[in-house]
Amino acid sequence: MAYPLVMTALSIAALLILVLKFRLPAFIALLLVSLGFGLSVGMEPMDVITAVKNGMGGTLGFVAVVVGLGAMMGALLEISGGVSAISDTILKRFGEHRAQGALGFIGFLVAIPVFFDVAFIILMPVLLGLRDKTGKSIIYFAIPLLAGLAVTHAFIPPTPGPIAVSEILGADLGWVIVFGVLAGLPAMMIAGPLLARIIADRPDLQSTLPIDFAPDIDTPQNPVSFNAAMSVILLPLVLILSATVLTALTASGALSLPMPLKNTVLFIGHPFVALLIACLYAWVIFGVMRGMDKSALHNAMLKSLEPAGLVVLVTGAGGVFKQILVDSGAGKALAEALSAGSMPLLLFAFLVAGIVRVAQGSATVAMITAAGLTAPVAAVAGVEGADLALLVIAIASGASIVSHVNDSGFWLVSRYLGLSEAQTLKTWTVSTTLIGVVGFLVCCVLSLFV
Repeated sequence: MAYPLVMTALSIAALLILVLKFRLPAFIALLLVSLGFGLSVGMEPMDVITAVKNGMGGTLGFVAVVVGLGAMMGALLEISGGVSAISDTILKRFGEHRAQGALGFIGFLVAIPVFFDVAFIILMPVLLGLRDKTGKSIIYFAIPLLAGLAVTHAFIPPTPGPIAVSEILGADLGWVIVFGVLAGLPAMMIAGPLLARIIADRPDLQSTLPIDFAPDIDTPQNPVSFNAAMSVILLPLVLILSATVLTALTASGALSLPMPLKNTVLFIGHPFVALLIACLYAWVIFGVMRGMDKSALHNAMLKSLEPAGLVVLVTGAGGVFKQILVDSGAGKALAEALSAGSMPLLLFAFLVAGIVRVAQGSATVAMITAAGLTAPVAAVAGVEGADLALLVIAIASGASIVSHVNDSGFWLVSRYLGLSEAQTLKTWTVSTTLIGVVGFLVCCVLSLFV
C-alpha cells in the first residue's frame, strides 16, 4: 500500500515543479503527471490511455457545457450594463453609511455570472466614486467588494471552480449552492467589511492610486434595469435548487408528484437546461428587446468562451488525474491510509487544496488537483449526497487561502488599487486567508448537522 501513496506524493511534487519551475501550462502538466503516475504504479500502457480518455470525456461532458453557457450569460450581463445596474441600485438602497456591506453583496452577486477579474475591473469606478465622495481610503471599500467576488468565485456555481470540483466528486449542484452560500456569506463579512474597518486607516496601507485613475471600460448608453439583471442571475440558481429540493422531498416521501410534472421540474432544473434557459432569456431581454446590435451580442458571447476554454481543458486534465488514481487503485490505498491515520476527509481536502494553492497560485488548479485526489477517497469511504457538497466547499476554502505573488489575482488587486507588494500582502492576502479559514470552519460546523 505504501508504494502508491509515495507515488501520489511524488506526482503532486512533479506537478508543482512542472508548473512553477518549468512554467508548463497546467493542462499539459496534469496530463504528463497522470500518464507518468499510471505507468509508474504498474498500469498497462493502453489501460493508461483508456483512463485518460474516460477521465477527460467524463468530466468535459458536463463541465464544458456548463462553463460555456455560464460564460456567455455573464458576457451578456456585462455588455448590457447589468453589473452597473446591480451595483448602483444596491448602493442607493443601503446608503453610504452601509456601503461596505453593500459592496460585499454586490461582489457576491456579480461574480456568479462574471469572471472575478472582469467583475473587479468593471466595478472599479464604483470604488473610486465612493473614495472621492467620502474621503475614506480605497481599501475601506475595495476589501469588502473583493471578498464578495473571491467567495463567489470559489464557492458558488456556476463559476468554473465549484462546477469542476462538483463534477469530479459527483456532488449535487443544488447542495453546493446551498452550502456555498451558508459558508460564503460569513466568510465574506469577516474577510470583507470587518477586516476593512480594522485595517483601512493604517498609515502604512494607504494607496498611491491617483485621483484621476480610471479603468478603460465601455459603458452602454442604455443599461438594463436592476430587476432585469438580477432575474438573469437568479433564474438558473432557482431552477437548479428547485430540482434539488424536489429530489430530496420525493426521496424522503414528504412530497408526491405526478411523474410527468416531476420529470419536467428535474429536466429544467438540470444545470444544462437551467443555464441554457437563462442564456436565451438574457439574449432576449438584453439584446433583442432592447434593439442591441446582433453582431455585438454574437461577438461578446464568442469572446467570453476564450477564458472559459482554458478552464475547461484544465478541468478535463484534472478529471484524467482522478481517473488514473481510481483505475490504478491508488485512491483506495489513500482512503485506507486516511482511515488508519484518522484524518477527517474534510480536513484532507482542505489541506491538499491549500498546499497546492500556496505553491502554484491558481485557485482553480488547486481546486481541481484536490478534487482529483479526494474523489476516489470519497468513493471508497462511501461519501454521498450532501456530504459530497461539503467536500466541494472544503476544497474551495483551501484553494482560497494565501493569495500571494504567484497568483495573477494578487497583481490585479495591486495594480488597480495602487498598492505595493507589501501592502497587498497585508490586505488582499489576509482577506483571502480569512475567507478560506472561515469557510472551512463553517463547513465543519455544517457537517455536524448533515
